[in-house]
Amino acid sequence: MFSSESTTAAATPASDENQLIAERREKLRHLRERQTQGQGVAFPNDFKPLHRAAALHEQYGATESEVLQAQAVAVSVAGRMMLKRMMGKASFATLQDGSLGATAGRIQLYVTRDAIGEDAYADFKRLDLGDILGAEGTLMKTKTGELSIKVTRLRLLTKSLRPMPDKFHGMQDQETKYRQRYVDLMTDDAARRRFVARSQAVAGLRAFMVAHGFLEVETPMLHPIPGGANAKPFITHHNALDQEMFLRIAPELYLKRLVVGGLERVYEINRNFRNEGVSTRHNPEFTMLELYEAYATYTEVMDLTEGMMRDVAREAMGTTVFEWDGNTIDLGPAFRRWKLEEAVRELNPEISAADCRDRAALAAHCARLKIPVKPGYGWGKLLLEIFEKTVETGLIQPTFITHYPVEVSPLARESDSEPGITDRFELFVGGKELANGFSELNDPEDQAARFRAQVEAKDAGDDEAMHFDADYIRALEVGLAPTGGLGVGIDRFVMLLTGSSSIRDVLLFPYMRPEHA
Repeated sequence: MFSSESTTAAATPASDENQLIAERREKLRHLRERQTQGQGVAFPNDFKPLHRAAALHEQYGATESEVLQAQAVAVSVAGRMMLKRMMGKASFATLQDGSLGATAGRIQLYVTRDAIGEDAYADFKRLDLGDILGAEGTLMKTKTGELSIKVTRLRLLTKSLRPMPDKFHGMQDQETKYRQRYVDLMTDDAARRRFVARSQAVAGLRAFMVAHGFLEVETPMLHPIPGGANAKPFITHHNALDQEMFLRIAPELYLKRLVVGGLERVYEINRNFRNEGVSTRHNPEFTMLELYEAYATYTEVMDLTEGMMRDVAREAMGTTVFEWDGNTIDLGPAFRRWKLEEAVRELNPEISAADCRDRAALAAHCARLKIPVKPGYGWGKLLLEIFEKTVETGLIQPTFITHYPVEVSPLARESDSEPGITDRFELFVGGKELANGFSELNDPEDQAARFRAQVEAKDAGDDEAMHFDADYIRALEVGLAPTGGLGVGIDRFVMLLTGSSSIRDVLLFPYMRPEHA
């Protein structure tokens, strides 16, 4: 064993050092000394693996030992050493690469002094768990039948300076898993599979959109006026223009401008930023699929949403049945469609039909239910507050809640048959909102009036109310065809597909407070 004292200039501060890190740094120092003497490179970049662990297991896992020996299948692999067992002149190691399969991208190395030489075997004994290796050799089966590589050449490609978590239990602290996702992915097969599933789901959403004739577009992430949702924006400053800017809270108003321009089916998989709370359901930045289709009604958008979620679940996960927060959820049957007012009254039988349009009556019900009420709330906002308090969390199986009040739907088209109500829906699964859609408001004068009402609400202290967007009104005055729109929360959808209880579990790098705050 080399000296534990680190002599490199790049050594971490004393407060961050421990014996294991110091020993690894000393090994790296020794490698650098050998490099100066012309004996190799400390961090080489000339090894190219030709095989992946999962593919080798799939192709040769069932092959008999005698057949492998006769075939002498030559392979080269690279990956991180996860296990190591020294046994005199012959030892075993487990290498993990980025492939996934029944063996989670792992394959065993059989390393002998006779096969790789005395010096190389001595170097192998000094390797640490977490080191990244390149290995060449031939396939074999051990006495227990495990597919392995009989190594003829072994190289250290990257020296790991920090020890890995316990090999049997991995990283246990959940917050550390979020902060050090690179270690979490390395040691937790379930985490790697979860993010592979996320990628497959996003690919499935794109494929569904293309198959239905939608054009993928890109819209700005820096906005001069925040719009498209009721949310508090992040504010920044554009130095060259000397102008206040806002990170995108939604792409909606830009996407509808494109429909005005004649792109009749558009969608964007977009990152949005909302300066709001952090919880198991919310992250300050999140991913959405947002789409707009000319000449589609909100009921047709509901049909599209239901078909999309069912198809993507089948393609990405091979099933429509999922376990989520203790509930078995099935995306296979037709989704329930339920008017918001009817849902509120069914779960709150003391609220009458007349009460649902009576602000004073709803305010009294809110007081009874201990729901905070602000003076500016109308009957529509109060009805929504009661829904969120008493109905939402019980919507476990996929349910479209429809007919939202105009007051809480500033961009949705008002119903022709029910004044004060919009042609809007939200999809709830597992007690969480996954999607929001509606027939778009394309009357420029009505939209301008609603923007003015939003500005009044903002002036009264509502920091989530919308600004007045004059250019968007100008676009509507040019003429927006009757249009249906949809926004799907991809993060929450992936939570469902992977059975994850927290949004942080499906974000590679969720927001975290500074470690030493």
